[in-house]
Amino acid sequence: MYLGTSSQLSNKFNSLGSVRHCLELDFDVTVDPLPLQEHAALYGRPHARRFAYAADPITSNDNYIPFDHFGLQNPVQTQPLNAWSSGDSLSGLSNFDPASPLVIHDSLRQTPRRFRDNKGIGGEVSEIQQTLLACVQVGRLERAAATVKRFNMIYKLDAPELIKIHNNFLASLIERLVRTKDQKLLRDIQRWFEVEIRGQGIAPNSTTYGLMLRAAFQESNQVKIDRTIRRYLALADEACLSDETLASALSIINLQEFGRVTSVYQNTLPNANDFSENIPFEVQPFEVAPSASRLPQDVELRPQQQKGLGLTALKKALSVFSDNAHVPGTDGDYSQVALHPSLAYTRQQSLERDTLSSALDRWREEHNESLKRMGLNTGLQTKSVGAIMWAWHEALVPLIRHEIIKANEAETKKDVSKAGQNRTAYGPFLQYISPEKMSAVTIIHILNRMSRNGIERGTKITHLVSTLGKAIQEESVAELVKDRPSYTSRGVAVHERQKQLMQLIKRRLRYNTSPQVANDVNGSLADNEPSLNVHEDDWAPAIRAQLGAVLVSLLIQSAKLDVVHRHPETGESSKESQPVFWNSYEYANGRRYGVIRVNAAMSAKLTKEPLAGALSKHLPMLVEPVPWTKYKQGGFLQAGVPVVRAGTQHSQLREYIRAAADSGDMNQVFAGLDVLGKTPWHINHEVFTVMREVWNSGEALANIPAENPKFDYPAEPGPSADISERRVHAFKIKAIENARDGFHSERCFLNFQLEVAQAYLNETFFFPHNVDFRGRAYPIPPYLNHIGADNCRGLLKFGKGKELGESGLAWLKIHLANVFGYDKASFQERRDFAMNHLKDVYDSASNPLKGERWWLKAEAPWQCLATCVELKNALDSPDPTKFVSYLPVHQDGTCNGLQHYAALGGDAIGAKQVNLEPGDRPSDIYTAVAELVKDDIARDAAGGHQLAKLLKDKITRKVVKPTVMTNVYGVTYQGAKRQVAGQLRDLYPDLTSDARHLMTVSSYITKKIFAALAAMFNGAHDIQFWLGECASRICEALTPEQVQWIEDSAAGKVANTPYASKATNEKNNKNEHTRFRSSVIWTTPLKMPVVQPYRTTKARVIKTNLQMISLNEPSACDPVSKRKQLQGFPPNFIHSLDATHMLLSALKCNEMGLSFAAVHDSFWTHAADLDTMNGVLRDAFINMHSEDIIGRLAAEFSARYKDCMYLAHVKSNSPLGKKITAIRRSTKEARKTKAQNQIDELLAERSRLRLLSSKNPEERVKGEAMVTPGKLFAETADQNDLITVEELHGLDGAIGQVSTDDSADTEDIGEPIDNDDVIKAMQPIRGSSKIITEAALLADTESATSDDADFMNGIEEKKARLAANAKKARITRKTWFWLPLTFPPVPKKGSFEVSRLKDSKYFFS
Repeated sequence: MYLGTSSQLSNKFNSLGSVRHCLELDFDVTVDPLPLQEHAALYGRPHARRFAYAADPITSNDNYIPFDHFGLQNPVQTQPLNAWSSGDSLSGLSNFDPASPLVIHDSLRQTPRRFRDNKGIGGEVSEIQQTLLACVQVGRLERAAATVKRFNMIYKLDAPELIKIHNNFLASLIERLVRTKDQKLLRDIQRWFEVEIRGQGIAPNSTTYGLMLRAAFQESNQVKIDRTIRRYLALADEACLSDETLASALSIINLQEFGRVTSVYQNTLPNANDFSENIPFEVQPFEVAPSASRLPQDVELRPQQQKGLGLTALKKALSVFSDNAHVPGTDGDYSQVALHPSLAYTRQQSLERDTLSSALDRWREEHNESLKRMGLNTGLQTKSVGAIMWAWHEALVPLIRHEIIKANEAETKKDVSKAGQNRTAYGPFLQYISPEKMSAVTIIHILNRMSRNGIERGTKITHLVSTLGKAIQEESVAELVKDRPSYTSRGVAVHERQKQLMQLIKRRLRYNTSPQVANDVNGSLADNEPSLNVHEDDWAPAIRAQLGAVLVSLLIQSAKLDVVHRHPETGESSKESQPVFWNSYEYANGRRYGVIRVNAAMSAKLTKEPLAGALSKHLPMLVEPVPWTKYKQGGFLQAGVPVVRAGTQHSQLREYIRAAADSGDMNQVFAGLDVLGKTPWHINHEVFTVMREVWNSGEALANIPAENPKFDYPAEPGPSADISERRVHAFKIKAIENARDGFHSERCFLNFQLEVAQAYLNETFFFPHNVDFRGRAYPIPPYLNHIGADNCRGLLKFGKGKELGESGLAWLKIHLANVFGYDKASFQERRDFAMNHLKDVYDSASNPLKGERWWLKAEAPWQCLATCVELKNALDSPDPTKFVSYLPVHQDGTCNGLQHYAALGGDAIGAKQVNLEPGDRPSDIYTAVAELVKDDIARDAAGGHQLAKLLKDKITRKVVKPTVMTNVYGVTYQGAKRQVAGQLRDLYPDLTSDARHLMTVSSYITKKIFAALAAMFNGAHDIQFWLGECASRICEALTPEQVQWIEDSAAGKVANTPYASKATNEKNNKNEHTRFRSSVIWTTPLKMPVVQPYRTTKARVIKTNLQMISLNEPSACDPVSKRKQLQGFPPNFIHSLDATHMLLSALKCNEMGLSFAAVHDSFWTHAADLDTMNGVLRDAFINMHSEDIIGRLAAEFSARYKDCMYLAHVKSNSPLGKKITAIRRSTKEARKTKAQNQIDELLAERSRLRLLSSKNPEERVKGEAMVTPGKLFAETADQNDLITVEELHGLDGAIGQVSTDDSADTEDIGEPIDNDDVIKAMQPIRGSSKIITEAALLADTESATSDDADFMNGIEEKKARLAANAKKARITRKTWFWLPLTFPPVPKKGSFEVSRLKDSKYFFS
């Protein structure tokens, strides 16, 4: 289509001027990230929702409108209050159609195919692709080209996967070309396009042409550029891809280059005036603490003696805060860094650089110091761990270099031996980073991992090599990221203009082409976008395992230590060099697996000298975090942290999150995380000063253990003591030693926290956030953040202050009572509490260590001290209401999970107990449950029950609290029983001296607790079972695509395959599409998709140079784990709701000008804004629950799983069960296997349903004549006759539900490992000599089963047998049959109206 000449086009753009403005941008200024208020421009108007819980609200009697009130004493006047449903507000819930959820049709995804090795190139497709990208990155271009040619043999020439691989190869080469400007490489790229793509009959697509346009601009001869552009555009025109090529090129070239393309393109572009050219980007001055409050940093913290320089290394990594001479433009002047945003960004970039160099410097320094100190004495006892590690490093680096040479030789010489093939496979990955860094990562990771697992116990080889490979990948990514341009708002402006122009091109293509072509264009732009960043996807598990194995084996060869032996009689000493590590085998459950063990001498040294570990790259930021825009774009300036914390088992979730982000569905989640991240923080100087003094004194105080704790050792048993007495004595001694080591580890960890705090003492800093797979937000920096322990929270205050006002002063007093532990009283009583203890407040603030130390009696002593200081300063000011407060004040929910359940179920009694119902005093659910349990036990005691008599007056709030708190999040009956036992053991040690008796008593109490909860939350109980029933049906369903595939296979139809070669594992996966693969997936009210990751994976055996190992490789191809899916769904669903409530509240608070922070169900803001925030919290909750959330979930399930078929069950002795059995016996079906019968009956039922829905009367008659179990069910039974999940599996842990099968409960599955638990794990546990480092915190949770492929299979078989026997004991025999997947009716809601919450003062308090 001809729309104008080149000159006409050029004149049009000259007259408009806007594109010229885009092409003449000034790139000199570096400024801070996009301000949050420009999210509307960044994200645009929220998309029409495809799915969320935004349906017609339930009408309430009082016609309550959220945000139509706020009778506040100190209202915020920054913006007018908006309704939640505002279409333009990011804090509102837009309407959308629940019948159109985001669905990725992946049920026919094939298990990764593996292909035979050909000239050293083979394996799974993903492994070959990653090897290809690795070869390009490290400059092994010949092998990269050979790898692509191997793909030409694997795929058919017309397969879309093949041109995508060529595009990725070209993209990687062009990325290298842009860096090097190598003209020979440019000729090679052009030759590849002509010979290896077009010459081989592979059709280039728009992405291919766009890439070649980008390559054309690297031509050194400017005359050739226009000619080359014309050629590629002419070829694109011939293929009818010219417009699509423009769109593709715009995504990978800059606007200047795009302008040049338009000057030679003989087609017209959209009117450039259609997009805005004035995108505001303002330079925000970098805020620092007021100069008057600056605290000198020359007061050193007394270091905890660690026999190493781990603390020195941390201080070096934090030197960016005190040594600014290396920051360009500062000349060592701190004020210059503080005032200029560009310099602040330079400091942040320095902070994010890798810390391996500091680790190496530390080892070298310790090594040199040990030589100076020891002279010629090089014994183990006189060396620090760092010095020993430096010796290993010096020995390991040459071995790595030699291994790289061998790998390159194996590739060059085409070594076909197994060792040569392995080297060819992992060789390119060994070269991603320097041998020095590879060595440092290896040593640090292995010692960290082994220390975490228990240095004396050894570590499974499978887990060790896999996580080491992951650590190498992460360091490789960090190395690649260094070459990225700095994040600047000018760059964002250019990117925004490109995005807007891209949208105009897409609109033009949709306008000027048929709908089919338009869809193809959109698909090509999304699907064929080249993968320019090798770090977007994880390396394949096999690659990580092989790379980790070779590095472990090299460390085993190189790591030696000198052990000095002393002759017991002569006293003569001798020195012997011994290996530090070795591999061996152990047996468990009749299976063998490999372990790496540590030399006993080194193990003893590491136990006494805890390893400091790798330093964190994820420290708090000195500038506002980068706004989140994509899966791995946001947060830190350079570190590519994903927005969702997802391990390898979350592969399906990553696809959904990426798709949701690309479509705009994650916009509100992104914006909410940006709100949390942009909250500025300061270190509380007063609290830090006290904490530092306590630390340097060495005494135990609050949660700081003593430097040299005193222990009373038991007396040695006498000569006549028997073996049992000696065993008890040894056990007590061991417990004391473990406690001593635990105290030491805790002090080491606190030492690191205090050093970080001191480094940030005069800084304004920020915590970037991301979410878990359910949407719960967490700060990414692990050492010091507001989600940490009391000492961390006490050290933090907001970076911006606000005047208290009358309301704020009152809330400050209430906050004091809350952190002290007096939080169950009325607000007035809490204010009175503060005033009644005013003398104690002043004493604590003025003389925290030399006074009465009243603050130490608080539940949260450090936060109490911070509040005392703030309250004293306010009251001492001329006008306390004008005092500018920086202290965060908290509002905590009342068992927030039960609050959501009470609202969902409409439980009036339960709503009152969790403060959804207005009241004069706060209700306490734990006390209420304890009273119900006490009354029930009293009735039993009156009836003569012996246990009840024993427990009279012993049931307290503390006994029931853990079980009530975790019941809603999926604690099992066995888990609850252990919780009760733990509380009884602490409170009544005399009562529970007998372990067997303790469990009997605990079981009795647990049943009473569950019964009390069921009575209070009857509606919630029904909802939990409804959720479990839905999950049970989904997990035994086949998608329509799977059913069609089965039907086609039965008819002999061969599915089209993109492969030209036959895979080696094709036979093993012949019937893979008959597996139950449907995971439970739902959408939160913020449109974030939630995908449960629980699947049953098979082990893949990998041969390494250490030994044969087996790896789990979870994917969407694996069958789901039904038990985990259904037990995990209710708690995970509630977590997704409380995450939504928090983010909605954050967005609204930001709109209203409030500072906001949160720890799940604990929300923080300034005291002056508490009334406003409380109104926001209530309105967000009302807005969510005024809609039919469960009804919308049912609607989503019906749409998401439409036309699925699932296996229903009835009791075999029921009338329907007998009829089905009779039909099967009357046919030949009984002679077939169960699998064959299931397929035959599935096809018969599908045929019957198709005939019944036909418009042809004859076909409908034929369908009515067919007799299938499904027809018998429709005629003689209904949904009530089906065996429910409660009967079939039990829903252990549901509210009020007690499992009848104790043996089946071997783990608490309901709630996966929460990051709260990970954070708590970082706080060292007394009795453990380990310290949890950042490597442990951020370690990939994936891993393998064992080193024997049958190990886990044997365990799973045993578990399956136990579970099967338990089921047989629980229910009668069942009969299966196929039904269309439908869901049971939504439980009837109770009488409680959530709008009543608007008057509840104690909802969050």
